[in-house]
Amino acid sequence: MTPTVLTKRADFLAANRGLRNARPGFVLLTRPNDGRGVRYGITVTKKIGNAVVRNRMKRRFRELLRVALAEHGLADHDHVLIGREGGVERDFARMGQELVYALDAARDGKGDPARRPRRGNKKNPR
Repeated sequence: MTPTVLTKRADFLAANRGLRNARPGFVLLTRPNDGRGVRYGITVTKKIGNAVVRNRMKRRFRELLRVALAEHGLADHDHVLIGREGGVERDFARMGQELVYALDAARDGKGDPARRPRRGNKKNPR
């Protein structure tokens, strides 16, 4: 089964409530999706760089996911990769190994501790 792409914001927000595995070049979010198959999404914010840098990072992530999800992807789960600072310069083979490690950890139910909730300031409360 070929993975499908996440397109709806609600799916990305739901994945954010799932398991989180942070690596130096990316953060992997995984969450069960009620039998919808293997799905993936990629997010790279403007903090990372200009459009050229962000698009390059997304191309690298798509290729990493294409290879890794075929063998190591979690069945009936959503997978979301979030780009981190320095992910563009990181060695491609090393990032592939880190993605496989993160997927294996997610399969075992292991993730990073939950983040503390964000708190807004008085000018911009959240």
